Amino acid sequence: MSAASASASALVKRHLSSSTNVDPTANTHSRPKKLGILMMNMGGPRTQSDVEQFLVNIFNDRDILTLPLQSIVGRFIALRRVGKVKDQYMQIGGGSPIEKWTRTQGKGMVDILDRTSPETGPHKYYVGFRYTNPDTVEAVEQMLSDGIEHVIAFSQYQQYSGSTTGSNLNELYRVQKRLDPESRLQWSFIDRWGTHPKLVESFADRIEDQIKKLTSDVRHTTPILFSAHSLPLNVVDRGDPYVAEVGGTVAYVVEELRRRGINNPYRLVWQSAVGPLRWLGPQTEDAIKSYGSAGYASLVMVPIAFTSDHIETLFELDIEYGEVAEESGITQFLRAEALNDHPPFIDALAAIVKEHIDAGFPTNSQLLLPDPGKESEQTRTTRQWIAMQGQRLAAAAGSKAP
Repeated sequence: MSAASASASALVKRHLSSSTNVDPTANTHSRPKKLGILMMNMGGPRTQSDVEQFLVNIFNDRDILTLPLQSIVGRFIALRRVGKVKDQYMQIGGGSPIEKWTRTQGKGMVDILDRTSPETGPHKYYVGFRYTNPDTVEAVEQMLSDGIEHVIAFSQYQQYSGSTTGSNLNELYRVQKRLDPESRLQWSFIDRWGTHPKLVESFADRIEDQIKKLTSDVRHTTPILFSAHSLPLNVVDRGDPYVAEVGGTVAYVVEELRRRGINNPYRLVWQSAVGPLRWLGPQTEDAIKSYGSAGYASLVMVPIAFTSDHIETLFELDIEYGEVAEESGITQFLRAEALNDHPPFIDALAAIVKEHIDAGFPTNSQLLLPDPGKESEQTRTTRQWIAMQGQRLAAAAGSKAP
């Protein structure tokens, strides 16, 4: 282990040992006057002209895949896919609606927070996408210009993966180091929230709506397929927690459905695999074909790892898999709506942030634990920075406590 890695590991361990029990009142006097909430996600192309750069940025991200001569090979792979992906976006309106939904969610969230947590308001949200504008650079520049003092980095991936939230955090570390070398911004982190009760209830609402649409003869027997974005198996083998966390969300949602008297059978399946790598399965498309060939004429699809409509729901689930279902003899192919602007979901976002504030902006110990497999030096460096942010908050709380 290098000296830098050993130092990072020691810092993280010290933070873990000093922050396991957080006094909800400890940071009352250290709460900042100006609080910003950074809503982090992958983003999506606004228009057809944005598709190429969106794909290049994805295939150049070493947190997703590692390639030899990545800037060259990644661009080559991206350019080969531009035409196909442009056509897919044209079929859902020309671009991704993810920015629209993120801003709708952000505004609703801060409006609630201004009422429920006035002592830390007025609250302002910022959008920081990983692969498209508005990106992390734009968000951090605006926060510095606005005089924000404390930022809650709020991942909009409710289940954690190093290839999603981890990639956003690595980019955030690089951007803040360059734009804020004096560390004017204090950071805290909401990195996963896949089993939050209000999120669980929101998913159950959307599923229940579709179950009610089924004809009475199959209403109680139709399989529910929870579909999440797949991962390459080399990421899974590294110990990435995403698979377990998606399974956790499914378990809690099913428990809530059972409480509501919905006892349909269910499975967790995986979508969006691309390229020659081996991916986590079973694949959603294969599952649809399998149930069709087994005689099932109805399915309810649930995008369990997505909260906003974008290409994976509007094109892949609705159009591409809809055609597969029709060819497989499935006549009732229903998809639970994405959470989008569902009022209970907006309330969930606000509740998650308020709980983070009320608990004194704690750092989740899961975020500080490395995967057991090999990880990048950048990920170790980012984790060290996250631990330092927690120590800054603890120090400020200690110096201002009565």
